This record gives sequence, structure tokens and C-alpha cells, in this order.
Amino acid sequence: MAASMVDSVKTRRERSKAARKDASELVASRPYLIEQDWTAYTPEQHAIWRELVTRRLPQLHEHASRTYLEGFDQIGLQVDQLPELAKVSARLESRTGWNSTPVSGFLPSDAFFEMLAARRFPTTTWIRSREAMEYTPEPDIFHDVFGHVPMHAHPVFADFLQEYGRVCAGLKSAEALERMGRLFWFTVEFGVIHEEGRVKVYGSGLISSHGECTHVVERGSGLEIREFDLAKVMDTVVDVSRMQPVLYAIESFEQIYEAAREAESQLGE
Repeated sequence: MAASMVDSVKTRRERSKAARKDASELVASRPYLIEQDWTAYTPEQHAIWRELVTRRLPQLHEHASRTYLEGFDQIGLQVDQLPELAKVSARLESRTGWNSTPVSGFLPSDAFFEMLAARRFPTTTWIRSREAMEYTPEPDIFHDVFGHVPMHAHPVFADFLQEYGRVCAGLKSAEALERMGRLFWFTVEFGVIHEEGRVKVYGSGLISSHGECTHVVERGSGLEIREFDLAKVMDTVVDVSRMQPVLYAIESFEQIYEAAREAESQLGE
């Protein structure tokens, strides 16, 4: 490994350790922090989790990034029962310093960015009903944990997400935050990566949704997969009401970590 790369990794590790905060140190997000009562989940809710997971895994074993699949095992997710966030966090913290922190629901942007910058992922604890198996407008524990959290076990992706939160926490301009939101959308939510000679999915919106993932792996009508370019990503307007017509494929997670740093230099106030 080149000396410059070693220095870069060392610097990231030092920065990430300094960023970690206990829940009692959070300010903007503190009113939204809750406890997960895992014993309160019903057999039906565990059955819904099991059905959601077993529906997604066959496609993901073929089309998800190996980083996601390895993370699924590393954080100890179970097919047959809802995750206990404290146990997930214990595994994560020993690997990357991240914590899957239970929250009451949607957070305002300042609270969301504060948590990411502190290596705490805001995680909802409710699970969708059987009537909403295909889609729920608000993220539930399936989207948050199954979709997002396995990626937090990867050191570079973990550094990227913390860096993204730190950068956004320092921005005041609505335009700058909107542009950074597009970076989040095309990586964390709808990210794809070149891997083993193919395009694999890693974004939570693709991981957790059969329809969105199928649109990608079958190259649905109108879909264009472009090479990742920060300027183009931040210029691409997002329409959440339709299947994504454009996605941006990365070569490595180092690429998006560096993109977050570059975005700060472009948008910093």
C-alpha cells in the first residue's frame, strides 16, 4: 500500500474516533432518541420480517455487492426474527465504530446530520403491516436495518457516511444541502458499483425493494447507468415518484469518500 494511502487511512481513523459521541452528547437529535422494546414484537411482526427478508435474499445473493452480503453476516442479521439493535450495534462498533440508534421516526436535517457525523445511524423500530409489504412511504426497520446497516460494517463506506454527515452539518445554504442530498441519493440510497465485471447494487433503496432492484438488474426501460462523476451527480435532479432513469456506478468506496471531501471544498461556507 502506498505511503499516501496509509496516511489517508490513518487520518480517517483518527478523525472517526474523534467524531464518535455517546447518546448523551447529542443535542439536536436527543428529543428523537428512543429505546427499542424488542420483546414487544409479536409473532406476526417477526413473520413479516422473515417474509420480507426471504423475498429479497435470492436476488441479492446474485446482484448485491459482496460488501453488503458480507456485512449482513458480520452484523448478525437473522432471517427468522427482527434485529435487536443493541446486538447489531455491538458488532458494528467493534468493526467501524458505528451504532444503529433507535429513533422515533423522521428527523429534521440538523438532527440527522448530527447523528451521522457522530457515527450513529438513526434507525426506526416499527415494521410495516402485511397490507404494506410492497411499499411504505416512511422508512421502517426493514428498510433501515436490512437496507442500510450491513454497509456500515465496511470501513471505507463507514468513513464516507460519517464524513457526509460532518460536511452537511456545516452547511447552511438550502441549495448546497440539496446538492449534497443528491450525493446521498445516488450512493447511500441508489448506489451501484462495478464489481467482478458486473454492476452490483449496494444502495438501500435497491437492496430493500424488489421492483427498484429488478429495474436495475434487468436494465429497465429508460435506465441509464453512468460512470460516477461528482459534478454530474450533484446536478442531477431527483424524482422520487418514479423508477430512477439514471444511476451512477462507482469503482470503489474510496471514490465516494473522496467525493464527500471534494464536495466540501466546492460547497463549504
